Amino acid sequence: MIRYITGELITVSKDRIIIEQGGIGYELMIPSSAINNLPSPGYQVKVYTYLHVREDILALYAFLTQDDLEVFKLLITVSGIGPKVALGVLSAHTPDDLRFAILSEDVKTITTAPGIGPKTAKKLILELKDKFKLDESFESRFSNSENETSLNITRVREETLEALLVLGYSRTDASNAIRSIEINDETTAEDALRQSLRNII
Repeated sequence: MIRYITGELITVSKDRIIIEQGGIGYELMIPSSAINNLPSPGYQVKVYTYLHVREDILALYAFLTQDDLEVFKLLITVSGIGPKVALGVLSAHTPDDLRFAILSEDVKTITTAPGIGPKTAKKLILELKDKFKLDESFESRFSNSENETSLNITRVREETLEALLVLGYSRTDASNAIRSIEINDETTAEDALRQSLRNII
């Protein structure tokens, strides 16, 4: 298994790159959204990889972060979603945006990815929503999971979402309202609920 490759970036096109390492040129498929974050050819680059093997094909897929790779691997566990479609999804959505869309059951947003229709979007929601955590959908990336501030923010978001659902709001409306407000370590669940209700109304 090739976990990652570090080498000289040789060429870049709209959906693939070539990296040279140890005298070998590796052609890798890559989300188009990652192209602008690559260095110029001639510079060193590190990509995380997934090796797709079939009887008639051997293909490497590249990602700039481990998070991108892990979400890609989850996508291809869904029946009917192959590596190319999964790559298209990550070309259209960041992992954070995709998590949020799935958790809020936002079919419209998910279908903006190429090759994803309403039926497939609903299948993604059904099969993946239990594999994502609520706090991940709000772009909360903390280096220390025991950090009291991050734990408080996560708790406030979860309590606010639960309260909005109890009040009869849909998961989509509730999630969108919470996402639109600013929550810090001093925000209480009551404050967040009041702000969210103003945004929904």
